[in-house]
Amino acid sequence: VKECTHVAMESTGAYWKPIYNLLELEEIETLVVNAQHIKNVPGRKTDVKDAEWIAGLLRHGLLKGSFIPNREQRELRELIRYRRSLIEERAREVSRIQKVLEGANIKLSSVASNVLGKSGRAMIEAMIAGETDPEALSDLAKRKLKSKKADLKRALNGLMG
Repeated sequence: VKECTHVAMESTGAYWKPIYNLLELEEIETLVVNAQHIKNVPGRKTDVKDAEWIAGLLRHGLLKGSFIPNREQRELRELIRYRRSLIEERAREVSRIQKVLEGANIKLSSVASNVLGKSGRAMIEAMIAGETDPEALSDLAKRKLKSKKADLKRALNGLMG
């Protein structure tokens, strides 16, 4: 029985990644090829025909694999992409909170550089708990925001309505 020593597959979306990872562990030489480089032959309409075509190209040495970084680099890239997506998601949520506050005529972002900083969170939590007095809310300001107390009361004036 002959063992498989080489594998070639199309780089379609992210579907190739788990298969590549498994084959890499088995130490099978794996080529991930750009689908556009091998799709230019007319008449191939099914996955089976595609697979046969790719196998034939591989047997004749006509495929050039895409660059695939080593496992550590791939894992690091995944972590970086995930971190970036979390940062972007957090930024969207901060924008939503600011929009809700501004919709209630609470202009906290005009005074506080970070609406979700320690002072901003304390004020939002107090508002959620039912506090509507701008004076009481502005007393929750910490550090630099304390010096902007008058501006802060004006920004929180929407609560008076």
